Amino acid sequence: LAHALERFRIEVEGRTCLDVGASTGGFTDCLLRRGAARVIAVDVGRGQLDWRLRRDPRVSLRERCNARYLDRHALPEPIDLAAVDVSFISLRMILPALLRLDLRGPVLALVKPQFELRRGEVGKGGVVRDPLLQRRAVEEVGGFAAAAGLPPAAAVESPLTGAEGNREFFLLLGRDPGPPSGFLRNLEEIFHGP
Repeated sequence: LAHALERFRIEVEGRTCLDVGASTGGFTDCLLRRGAARVIAVDVGRGQLDWRLRRDPRVSLRERCNARYLDRHALPEPIDLAAVDVSFISLRMILPALLRLDLRGPVLALVKPQFELRRGEVGKGGVVRDPLLQRRAVEEVGGFAAAAGLPPAAAVESPLTGAEGNREFFLLLGRDPGPPSGFLRNLEEIFHGP
């Protein structure tokens, strides 16, 4: 997340942030270290968030909360930045819920190709090795996000791979991201070099 925040020049200081798929709190911790005023940490599981973060008064923890069903009733406060890192579910199931919130800033969504492609396209051990499939996963999530009202402005590969060695990619999404040329140019750089 830190890499994407720097690459996309996103300021976190003083903002209210949403961490969807908080798990143990890696993104939550990153946002707090960068000065977030508050982080709402949402996860479908429970008991996973690091104890230090759980006790931090700047963290509002929503456990057993399925992000697909988020709305302004569940989260009425304005959200300045949303960071999404979900597993075992497609981002296409999560992104529409963000539009039901009082979202006032960008969304950083981590695309994990193994959860975006069809089962037969994912290799042994859940690893997607084919760069064409990786790119297609990123493009399809970007296209879905655009159609849903969160068009992609940019993309960057995560410097960290997933647990099984999968390449992962951050998308910068927003209601007014500007022209999609940055996103398309980023895809060319990621998959074909600068």
